[in-house]
Amino acid sequence: MQKRLAPKNIQIIGNELAIAWEDDLETYLTLENLRLACPCAACCGEPDALGNVTKPEVRHTVSSFELRAWQLIGGYSLQPTWADGHATGLYTFRYLRKLGGLPDSPQN
Repeated sequence: MQKRLAPKNIQIIGNELAIAWEDDLETYLTLENLRLACPCAACCGEPDALGNVTKPEVRHTVSSFELRAWQLIGGYSLQPTWADGHATGLYTFRYLRKLGGLPDSPQN
């Protein structure tokens, strides 16, 4: 049976978000890269009725890369709140591991 994918500790260290996973691997993501990888519709766009996606023009400021808080959503994602007020991105645990160059499923 596959182990559950979940973080056991999340901390901001300098300009990085550090995640210690239950399989004892670690992810370190710069706050800038984390924000630029935001998967929400406001940042990435969303498909129209025909499936066409137009990526919106997103403008960032210095406060766009300041992580104020985060919350865990269900047992599958992290939702950051940025200093510029942006808080609609849901980063699944699999997506966070992928961003950090780790396998998207726990190691046995």
